[in-house]
Amino acid sequence: MRITETRQLFRQSFDYPMDATAVTDEFGHVEIEAPTGDTTTVKTVLARSNVTDYQSAEDVYTAMMSNVDESFIGRKYYDDRGDNQPHPKRSW
Repeated sequence: MRITETRQLFRQSFDYPMDATAVTDEFGHVEIEAPTGDTTTVKTVLARSNVTDYQSAEDVYTAMMSNVDESFIGRKYYDDRGDNQPHPKRSW
């Protein structure tokens, strides 16, 4: 499952507020696929969070997005405004 699909999963599946343990008991086994092709589980991602209760599906989704590893981010150090390399000083 793509991480963006978890938002709908959390919306449809629970009545909130919800205990974090209940979320991981129900969906901890669900695999999330990163753009790199790597996978992880909802339980692994939410284990990185110190949240114990979720007030809404958006809270669970925010916790997911805040705690994924670097395989879920775009190109590291990418900057479309120019390169990030130092340039030698020019003497004009």
